[in-house]
Amino acid sequence: MTSLRDKLRPGKLLAAPGVFDGISVRLADRMGFDCLYMTGYGTVASHLGLPDAGLASYRDMVDRVRIFAGLATTPLVADGDTGYGGLLNVEHTVRGYEAAGAAAIQLEDQEFPKKCGHTPGRKVIPIEQAAAKIRVAAEARDSRDFLIIARTDARTGLGLDEALRRGEAFAKAGADILFVESPETVEEMERIGKAFDLPLLVNVVEGGKTPVLSAAEYVALGYQMAIYPALGFLAVGAALESVYGTLKTTGASTEVTAPLSDFMGFSRAMGFEKVWEFEKAHAGMEGG
Repeated sequence: MTSLRDKLRPGKLLAAPGVFDGISVRLADRMGFDCLYMTGYGTVASHLGLPDAGLASYRDMVDRVRIFAGLATTPLVADGDTGYGGLLNVEHTVRGYEAAGAAAIQLEDQEFPKKCGHTPGRKVIPIEQAAAKIRVAAEARDSRDFLIIARTDARTGLGLDEALRRGEAFAKAGADILFVESPETVEEMERIGKAFDLPLLVNVVEGGKTPVLSAAEYVALGYQMAIYPALGFLAVGAALESVYGTLKTTGASTEVTAPLSDFMGFSRAMGFEKVWEFEKAHAGMEGG
């Protein structure tokens, strides 16, 4: 299998859909993406029903990584938040995510408890501490094919110059991909693209702070990876509100207007075909 590192090339954008539960992983994995993105926001909401505000533990998240990576043949990029503590925690988190099957881990420079990107009130730790986390992460991995994505949230509170300074520090510390969160204009994105030689990641949040552009426009700005963490769960949220609302209003499913998957086709996508084949092959073995 081609490693995620080998897929990163200038002039090509890796578009990674946000996955957040077993259904989204299975469906996205069938579509031929270069990589998938385990969104912290969506995973915490789906798994715990809580906001992405530092409430999920390392154990909560590494268990999700193991399940998602086990379901997918597509490389999985996994949100590792702040590393769940200090430098020793970062080392433990990186080793755990790599062993669980992720192809890359994203680590950010927020204070604990962290907050979801594109939301207000985010604060960052001192640059020296943040760079030390990236250095420890790069040293902790077993394989260079396990990538370290270094994210800074400094733009919103401290300005773009500070965010660029942190990106440079993270590059020197050993990051493989740089992620400057929440640039607010195309001009800011141009500055980011011109500032670094490493691959750059853009976080595309519909309704967020960063301009939502075409793939060609992101490439022209210098980006090599675009994550779409919210696209899937926003679509699911709208669909559920529609069908549940109709069911509550009418008391039946006959008036539902949202598109529905074919039940048998969906069952095959979830792996039931293997169950049916197994049962057929082993029919009669249990006696009775």
